[in-house]
Amino acid sequence: MLEFELQKAADKLIREVFGVKEKETVAITADTKSNPVLIQAVAAAVHSVGGFPAVITIATPKGVGKAADPDIPVELLTAALSEADVWIEFNEQWLLYSTPFEIAMDKNKKLRYMCLVDFSPELLIRTIGDINTAQLKEFMEAFGVRQRQVKEMRVTTPAGTDVSFVLDPSHTVAVDCGKADVPGFHMCPGQLNVIPKFGTINGKIVFDGTITPPFGHVPSQPVELTVENGVIVKIEGGREASEYEKFLKGFDDEGMLKMAHIAYGFNPGAKLTGNVVEDERVWGCTEWGIGYVSAIEAPPIGQPAASHTDGICLNSTIYFDGKLVMEDGVIVDEELKKLDPTV
Repeated sequence: MLEFELQKAADKLIREVFGVKEKETVAITADTKSNPVLIQAVAAAVHSVGGFPAVITIATPKGVGKAADPDIPVELLTAALSEADVWIEFNEQWLLYSTPFEIAMDKNKKLRYMCLVDFSPELLIRTIGDINTAQLKEFMEAFGVRQRQVKEMRVTTPAGTDVSFVLDPSHTVAVDCGKADVPGFHMCPGQLNVIPKFGTINGKIVFDGTITPPFGHVPSQPVELTVENGVIVKIEGGREASEYEKFLKGFDDEGMLKMAHIAYGFNPGAKLTGNVVEDERVWGCTEWGIGYVSAIEAPPIGQPAASHTDGICLNSTIYFDGKLVMEDGVIVDEELKKLDPTV
């Protein structure tokens, strides 16, 4: 058992990452596949600082995002989340991008939300409890400053990814570095999320890391996407590539063939386990989202789609306006390298 390590990580999440204060209400959402030991530890951490933990457990939905709506109590969740100070999501099938998420994030201006879907005690310890968040924050915020100055990007990987695109300065660049003490949409520490200008992504993207949904594991053979003007026009690979194409087209929604975002993995403790939230933070990877993008991230309307799916490219090489910044997952830019917490 990792009771002491888990409670330390839970306390760090509540005290250091969220900065929960006395009498603040913390909604902890879960479904019937969530880890109860983890949830109890986080609820206890909220109680220990004088906050009010409110655990809401629902039956596990069949889908994620908007696709979860038919299986969840939309009105109840919306009402509760619209009044909470903090919302920590531990659902296995995530409510991120669902109707309750959209309404709560729009109406509740004080809400601090973090997506920690399908988490285990070990995962919380690795990605939060054991991380030097101050050092990670310094590196990631410096990277974010550089990112916001970029006009064009190119990404390659040893597996065959080679894709280029243009940035849109009106789109959010989210630097999730372990600082969730201000209102807004936060993710597990160690991810920097970028939403390219819609319709500009061209090239090949090869997923050699986890794809979720529908798999929740690394495919037996890499899945290769051919992308033209931001739209997937071909999916190649083995059996799972065919399954993935069937999954995307099964929504009968053209939005589910549109590229949504790219994110960098920058969590020193993350390892490839099959859990997409951890896997997309493996140091040096890039994670690509497909489908829905919220209006919060890409005003004024985001990118409508029935759901959202993510795939991971390991050991990525990044070019900012033609300049090499990261090579095969290793920071090579001289200024950023000085702040790299893995060096």
